[in-house]
Amino acid sequence: QVQLVESGGGLAQAGDSLRLSCAAPGRTFNEYILYNMGWFRQAPGKEREFVAAIGWSTAFTFYGDSVKGRFTISRDDAAGTLFLQMNDLKPEDTAVYYCASGPVRGSSEKEYSYWGRGTQVTVSS
Repeated sequence: QVQLVESGGGLAQAGDSLRLSCAAPGRTFNEYILYNMGWFRQAPGKEREFVAAIGWSTAFTFYGDSVKGRFTISRDDAAGTLFLQMNDLKPEDTAVYYCASGPVRGSSEKEYSYWGRGTQVTVSS
């Protein structure tokens, strides 16, 4: 089984920055199932929302409209870590953030096979 573990969440004020990390203990990111990685978020009472995705080729990235220009997804395969740099945070960014992996890069949660348990990000105004 593949288990993903997120970290880096916490409290922030509007305009602040946070950097989330995601690791797969006991796995390397060169494994096929981990070739494509993504970030999703879910606020209470809302559906899970796509945030960003990155393919096995790091030249291929894609972002949700709500975070374009503010968030940056990256990966360090040697370290086995996925990152989400979040800048200019807004209260509407408040959610539990999940990392995910799958065989293809996509913006739909159905395209991902493995999920972390999430890390809470709370942004106050």
